[in-house]
Amino acid sequence: MITGAHSTNCDEAGDDVQMVTLDDVAREAGVSRTTASRAINGKLTVHPERSAAVQRAAEKLGFRPNPAARSLARGRHDSVALIVSETNIEGMTNSFFAMALHGAIREIAKTDQQLVMLLRANDESDEKFLRFLEASHVDGAMVILEAHNTELPRLLAQSDLPVVFLGRPTESVDAPLSYIDSDNVGGSTLAAEALIAAGRRRIGVITGPHGMGVSQDRLRGFQQALDAHGLDSSLVAESDFQTAGGAEAMGLLLDQHPDLDGVFVMSDLMAAGAVGTLKARGRRVPEDVALVSFDDTVIATTLEPRLTTVRQPLEELGARMVTALAELIAAPAAGPIRDTLPTSLVRRDSV
Repeated sequence: MITGAHSTNCDEAGDDVQMVTLDDVAREAGVSRTTASRAINGKLTVHPERSAAVQRAAEKLGFRPNPAARSLARGRHDSVALIVSETNIEGMTNSFFAMALHGAIREIAKTDQQLVMLLRANDESDEKFLRFLEASHVDGAMVILEAHNTELPRLLAQSDLPVVFLGRPTESVDAPLSYIDSDNVGGSTLAAEALIAAGRRRIGVITGPHGMGVSQDRLRGFQQALDAHGLDSSLVAESDFQTAGGAEAMGLLLDQHPDLDGVFVMSDLMAAGAVGTLKARGRRVPEDVALVSFDDTVIATTLEPRLTTVRQPLEELGARMVTALAELIAAPAAGPIRDTLPTSLVRRDSV
């Protein structure tokens, strides 16, 4: 049922406010209340002439549909959730998250949707979090899955809520999930080729957590490129996409492979830590050890030396996540949406 309110002019004594209802619109248009409701809600089953009559009547009487009631009639809440699975809140402002979030908010602002942000800490129960989400009166959810040790992808796949992930969830989730991702395989191939072209032959890699889809994809592209050139692709150190983790992993690589002359680091944040370790060990970048990172965040331009890095279109990823969720909400049975946006190499001073 759709109702609306319109205030007539009141004198200074304060006359009662007269309410214009859907029944008034129906009488003015000469149609039934059901037909008026369908026309106001844009139903295609209403004859065009009757729909036009209802719109004219609504405009004449000053009828304005109640937004909440209109959403209820459509079975919608006009709000979506953005879930961030991350415990390092301080690091989020310097990671890809901030730029992706900016793109998502910019796109949401073009719609009538409200954005509900939910932060999921690693110590929370996934089942409890899902129950909260399903009771939060949202039409769908977008998920930035930075933390890898979570069951959220599997649980969300079992729910009826439309969901889009930023980044491909791990292959261990056996479900038709929707995601928007960068070309991580192609981007890491570009990184490896840049190091090889610079004459480097003992090239290591600092990965994110092996359980994350992004780490798997970037490692695959890197190792395929080195294998194609007959180079050793086994110089691998796992980290956590954070600065301190990058510093520690760089130290492990140098301890195990002191002849290292190149390194691919899977995020700008980790690269900042890696550069610090290299300098502390007396290794010059790029003269002794060339370095390529991934993301092209602000860190890449403020670090010394400035980082050669693989750019992923972070704001575009966030914006596309919003439009993909809208498509899923409009047509839930249309199947999973899986878009991959291109990456490119940005050359600076670390190679």
